Amino acid sequence: MPVLLLFLFSVSLSIGTALIVLIVRQARQRRPFRFKAKSSNPPASCPYESNCLFRRPGCWLAVKSRSLLAVQSALGVRNAKPCSWSHGVLGEEKLFIAPPVKGWILVMGSGLPDPSDDVDKAFRFIVDLSRRLGQVQFFSANRVVQHHAWIWADSGRVLRAYAWGGHTLWCQGKATVAESELKLTTFEYHEIPERPVFGEPDVLAINTEKVPLLASRWSLDPARVDESWLQEASGIAGESSRRY
Repeated sequence: MPVLLLFLFSVSLSIGTALIVLIVRQARQRRPFRFKAKSSNPPASCPYESNCLFRRPGCWLAVKSRSLLAVQSALGVRNAKPCSWSHGVLGEEKLFIAPPVKGWILVMGSGLPDPSDDVDKAFRFIVDLSRRLGQVQFFSANRVVQHHAWIWADSGRVLRAYAWGGHTLWCQGKATVAESELKLTTFEYHEIPERPVFGEPDVLAINTEKVPLLASRWSLDPARVDESWLQEASGIAGESSRRY
């Protein structure tokens, strides 16, 4: 009798084990297959890194030069440190001086003067920098309030300047060919533009949107710098010791 009971127990255990195995196999077959791609590269800090690299600053300088040190000296940069383009273009530094591209050096950062805040300070800054470096251009475009500016100076002389900050702050020199081709609209001092009728284009918004196009005609648009160059280049970050 004990042997028979042991035999029956073994059979029951085998059958139970077989049933469990069968249930597990069926469950695996019903589970959807998920492919996990293997990657030898770690995930990027930004999910769309190429887009992050092309963020355009709200304002920037374009200096006709190939010398980072010359621009650094003219700006009076202190606490200088190496800085990559991908970080410098975010605008977190007071000043970021990018390496030269096609004979131009771009400068951006919160340390640049805004004509909408103080047009006299912007004038002194650009004229002084132009005396030191030669050809200097300044661009600004604020899409929220439609403030915008484009300025071109050479050897301490302003060749062309226009700045709008709720009204015309600065208008000097004749409109360039590029401005005419882009159909940019400028206003004289104290001239008030008419409010656009519903459905008609807003000339102030159009001006703001076209600032980068003008920059690409005059010198460089930061958003159109070659991506392959950005991955390896580094510039200089710091803050200016000069007061204007």
